[in-house]
Amino acid sequence: MTKPETRMDYGRRIARVTDHIAENLDSDLKVERLAEVAYFSPFHFHRIYREATGETLADTVRRLRLHRAAVDLTREETSLERVAKRAGYGTLAAFSRAFASDYGVPPGAYRLRGKLLPPSPKRPNENIMLYRVEIDTFTGVRLAAITHRGDYQKIGNSFAQLQIFFSARGLPLSRSFGIYFDDPESIPEKELHAEAGLETSAEIPSEKKIHETIIPAMLCASVLHKGPYAELERAYRYLFREWLPLSGYEAADFSCFEEYLNDPRETAPGELLTRVHLPLKGNL
Repeated sequence: MTKPETRMDYGRRIARVTDHIAENLDSDLKVERLAEVAYFSPFHFHRIYREATGETLADTVRRLRLHRAAVDLTREETSLERVAKRAGYGTLAAFSRAFASDYGVPPGAYRLRGKLLPPSPKRPNENIMLYRVEIDTFTGVRLAAITHRGDYQKIGNSFAQLQIFFSARGLPLSRSFGIYFDDPESIPEKELHAEAGLETSAEIPSEKKIHETIIPAMLCASVLHKGPYAELERAYRYLFREWLPLSGYEAADFSCFEEYLNDPRETAPGELLTRVHLPLKGNL
């Protein structure tokens, strides 16, 4: 193989590993098994993975399991002990320390203060977070994208695979966007459809999963959300329930999309910045 072909082959093999991790978070993800998935020597796999993804295997597994724990706290009243066990911790105390280290507060306090729980239908104004809405013309962007099906909270693996393929081709990483076509509170999880994309002006990699997607120039209302991705539904609730009915604007015929302004591999969940865009009819 030539050097570019070898880099792409490494990218494909590492992408198989990220798929395996995302689909088997409840398994014992030993380095020997993951190296086997990628057909690499276990003696060198840690270094190969870290150079390809920007984080260690242990960091990836820990981050994804804690993210899933935050989602569990968002969606259901599962006992903290069960959430801790599912996240791979032998004791609630160990889980609480790890969760607090990343999310700022222990999981019990996070749940009790109602930060992650959806508002009660009987008290529609409960837990409303206020956002500053900006109205401006989005300039448009061309993306190399991967289609994601299913739980939106698992789209991170699609972004990881895009980053791996960009790195393997020597393409610079640029702005990242997610396009979300469905309402996760109205549509069955298995039917949810999204696109994970990285901005590029280069030729789109000739990989079967990757294709070109365009977000066109258009008028948008947007809010900046600071905090874990598990809480992003709050921004949508505010835009659609509080702001849009009183705004005088009408939503356009294009899906909402998000731009991710920092890297979850390098940023604590509480410091993540996401700009949520709601396309509008009309011109500025």
